[in-house]
Amino acid sequence: MAKDSNIVHQYFKKEIESGKILVKVNPIHFTGTELVVDESGELQSRDLEFDEQIFDDLKHDGFIEVNALEFNIYLSGLL
Repeated sequence: MAKDSNIVHQYFKKEIESGKILVKVNPIHFTGTELVVDESGELQSRDLEFDEQIFDDLKHDGFIEVNALEFNIYLSGLL
């Protein structure tokens, strides 16, 4: 089984009226993190568990695949 350090996570983003939603998905274990960033920069984070359909669900909901940079900048509190 792959170790967490060997997993290449996938990142998605969706712009909404009140800010943006960023999602990190572990494609091996189908777990991840969702960040909701409002217009004032307030951050809410929650850990999630997904099913095998997560990539279809994200596409259907209007998320686009992005790189890790923006997600990790928000997560670390740099923005």
